[in-house]
Amino acid sequence: MKIGIGVNMEFVRHADKPFEWGVEKAAKLGYEYVEPMVHWGRELLSEAGYFHSVSMLDDPYRIKRACEKAGIKLSGLSAHTPLCKPEIGTEYLKQAVRFATECGAPVVNTDEGAKPAWTTEEEDFVLMRYVLKEVAAVAEPRGILIGIEPHQQYSQTPEGLDRIQKLVRSKVIGINFDTGNSYLAGQDPIQWLRHVRTRLVHLHAKDISVQQSDAERGKVTGTAVGCACGDGVVDWKRVVEVCQSAPRDIVMSVECGTVEQAERSIKHLKQFV
Repeated sequence: MKIGIGVNMEFVRHADKPFEWGVEKAAKLGYEYVEPMVHWGRELLSEAGYFHSVSMLDDPYRIKRACEKAGIKLSGLSAHTPLCKPEIGTEYLKQAVRFATECGAPVVNTDEGAKPAWTTEEEDFVLMRYVLKEVAAVAEPRGILIGIEPHQQYSQTPEGLDRIQKLVRSKVIGINFDTGNSYLAGQDPIQWLRHVRTRLVHLHAKDISVQQSDAERGKVTGTAVGCACGDGVVDWKRVVEVCQSAPRDIVMSVECGTVEQAERSIKHLKQFV
């Protein structure tokens, strides 16, 4: 299947620039796709033009117009919210799905998030099923896919991620695999990627430096961003080979922390894609 190379907008998190600037920069670096981050409400840095996140109170066409102007496409929306907290996750993700429909993003990515301090594991899975059931009802008629990412306490193993993804039987709920998070959780990312390839809807291309690996592997369940693809421990040739065997087209959305890392990442990945 076709493999596209995109970039999560986190690559401009330290540039102190607005969303539109980041989209233009991604296009100039040669990326075919971007993955914007959305949030609820209003906050100072984004409103002042110093941060890339877009409020879902804005017109979704803001994202659409910026991408059309830059000649770049959307791979999905980064809409991470705690599935274990339905008072947050339910309406947040439903709004993200509607927002994605209007701006033209095919996937909404999320994870189970930090759990409440007082709930049991059994209770958490009931709460997550409630959220995913409500969200699927909004996503299905719109054809928007939901990508569940390995990132937190329950999704740090293949069995845990499977359990979450299969809580609701829906053709729109799949996997947004994260190569870096899976590695830091102590797993083999290639083996795990093969395990989920038939349910893969999106991929976070996150590399992990040797230094971070030595300090954190097996001690954490994820990380905000990684190093440049090719500078760390992930075997990108094998990642691409597994993605090519998936039943649908997949965008590898680079997750790194600087513009310079994004530039090195696309140069490295283009060797294999």
